[in-house]
Amino acid sequence: MTAPANKLRWAYMDHWRIDTPQGQLSQYTSVKRFDAFLKQISALGYEGIETFDFHLGPLRELFGSLENARVFMQERGIDKVLSLFHAVMYDERQSAPHVRSTHDHIFNYAQHIMRSSAGLGVENFIVMPAGLYYDVEPVTDDKLRACAELWNRVGKMTLDYGVKTCAHHEFFCGIRSAEQLRKFYEWTDPRYVFFYCDTAQHVIAGVDPVDLYLKLHDRCGGFHMKDTKHVDLTGDYRRKPDAEVMAPTTPRWFHEMGVPGGLVDFPAMMQAMKACGYEGWVGVEHDKADVGGGNYPESTALSAWYIQHVLKKIYA
Repeated sequence: MTAPANKLRWAYMDHWRIDTPQGQLSQYTSVKRFDAFLKQISALGYEGIETFDFHLGPLRELFGSLENARVFMQERGIDKVLSLFHAVMYDERQSAPHVRSTHDHIFNYAQHIMRSSAGLGVENFIVMPAGLYYDVEPVTDDKLRACAELWNRVGKMTLDYGVKTCAHHEFFCGIRSAEQLRKFYEWTDPRYVFFYCDTAQHVIAGVDPVDLYLKLHDRCGGFHMKDTKHVDLTGDYRRKPDAEVMAPTTPRWFHEMGVPGGLVDFPAMMQAMKACGYEGWVGVEHDKADVGGGNYPESTALSAWYIQHVLKKIYA
């Protein structure tokens, strides 16, 4: 008798760095390092990776083509690059979603990424839908509508390549509060713009990710599952130049699932996903896992344990 297929597949969002005598290096610096990285995450049960679009070039250099890179990955148990995180530096002179005069530039760059990423099996194009909060504020309805107009346009284009445009809201993003999120998703077309649920980022911003998922489940493109021990109550999201590392209130915003003192209710999230019939990929992420003496392999393994022994008992 054939065992039933799991309804969820797990992917690793790639912030991984390797400790070497020369300091921390990316696994994209050599085939040997990339090989070891893939084998470690595959051994833990992950079946895909999510990475940044600036890694497309290194993958081509290492393997000659993206098709070759995917074959290499599959031979080590990793099916595909599930998602590309669009690593654009938002600047009002050329790239700012709330500034309509920059929309053509952003659109053209996104189209370039679509054209140059074929061969990896990419399903999601993940974007921060607004600039840094301190660059956008005051966050007006007109600015939110401008952001919505841009991503409607981009999302329609990426679907031509079989890729969903998914909005991912960092706690320091210009679209962060419950009311801003409500307006943004009302003003974007559900056919073209999808929601990517980052559990920790929403908690830090004072938004319940489970409640938000329930409201947007029919347009949820995926998840970044990670935990946090802090809610931003002092305006750290306005901290310049980088709220993730400059805030005096905490040395580390993000933690792996299952950490003692974590504020994300992952069992409730899994129950909500099961109730809504979510099927497909779930991403696991730990930004800056090495802060405070930790490391990426450790955080990745701890999250894998939590998946196997807690979350899969709720919904596999």
